[in-house]
Amino acid sequence: NCLVLNASPCERSVGKNKDDLILQNGMCFTICHSTYCLACIFLPSVLSMPCCLLMSLSFGISLQGGPGSSGCGYGNFEEIGPLDKALKPRNTTWLQAASILFVDNPVGTGFSYVDDCSLFAQNLTTVVSDMMVFLGEFFKCRTEFQTIPFYIFSESYGGKMAAGVALELHKAVQRGTIKCNFMGTALGDSWISPLDSVLSWGPYLYSTSFLDDNGLAEVTAVAKEIMDAINKNEYGLATELWGKAEGVIEENTDNVNFYNILAKEVPEMKSDEQENLHLMRLYQRHVRKMHQGSLDELMNGPIRKKLMIIPDCVKWGGQSKQVFENMAEDFMKPVIDIVDQLLAANVNVTVYNGQLDLIVDTMGQEAWIRKLKWPDLEQFSQKRWQALYVSPESTETAAFHKAYKNFAFFWILKAGHMVPADQGEMALKMLRMVTQQQH
Repeated sequence: NCLVLNASPCERSVGKNKDDLILQNGMCFTICHSTYCLACIFLPSVLSMPCCLLMSLSFGISLQGGPGSSGCGYGNFEEIGPLDKALKPRNTTWLQAASILFVDNPVGTGFSYVDDCSLFAQNLTTVVSDMMVFLGEFFKCRTEFQTIPFYIFSESYGGKMAAGVALELHKAVQRGTIKCNFMGTALGDSWISPLDSVLSWGPYLYSTSFLDDNGLAEVTAVAKEIMDAINKNEYGLATELWGKAEGVIEENTDNVNFYNILAKEVPEMKSDEQENLHLMRLYQRHVRKMHQGSLDELMNGPIRKKLMIIPDCVKWGGQSKQVFENMAEDFMKPVIDIVDQLLAANVNVTVYNGQLDLIVDTMGQEAWIRKLKWPDLEQFSQKRWQALYVSPESTETAAFHKAYKNFAFFWILKAGHMVPADQGEMALKMLRMVTQQQH
């Protein structure tokens, strides 16, 4: 049961040769147990900075959703990394404000892998445990980061994982078993309370003219089935019914896009696999699409070649289906109580959500927030929100923001589920606010 941290330097030159890429002054890590391996890519903040200024900026870990979507791939090249998947510079990269550690988790995601199928995580507890091993090894090996303000950023199902990791990391720091300057977590369009999200789908789509009365009745009926299953602790059934609800929505909305209601969804169902057919549909809708086309070619071609530490038998995204299926029983379980524990422990918690997101719509987020037992919730609710603009010269409202003590909420306008991809400038401004570089 040995634990090994492998690292290789990576170089980027944004030049004429498309294969000369990616990770200037970055590091590629695999932290390996005897039969599984977590992979990550570390990218330092803006590369022209003096070292002393770089080390004074914030440092964050980025967790993607799914479960099974890759931070090293999708989060990096589609959202916040220095280059997009065409290897063109991204002018809203988060590296302008922080160093970012992209982690492919749970094990089996992206370049992470298992040699023993029994080691796929089946619940949040296992996911958190694996991540704590990862973080412990990272901070032990890279002691220069122990004093830099450290944040956990997340998106979608990654927010559920981030909440669990944040709580355990806080406890580890308090015990002294991990040395790091943990400052808080940001939960982006996060799957904190699946039931509250599902119950809001009908009203949200109805209010945006995607459902008529008949459609609303159908969506409401299947949402009630999901609620009944959850109330009986039948979480596997709830996940299956969640897929049924999405099918009802697609039928009634002419295939609305679950990640941005103003973007058209193209249906896809080509699998011949009959076993766990409902899980296959869900996987294709929410994970597989993040591993296709040019991104897949990039990650399994030039990127793996440059990383130099990925075993030949490992394909980027090759185990993502198993990751998703193994987490099915745990998928619909809420973690509102974990957010409450974070707030009670005085950990900074930021929630942000895209206006056009359906899968985790803002109405659902506000619903679970109202269920918090945090003593200061009423004071937070009574505060007036503030309009935000991407720059002093801008006259267009980009977001609204409200904060009280260690809890904050950003309502991001004209953005879907992937806020940094849809509203990059506002997402970067939000990052600077969360990391206390800007007010």
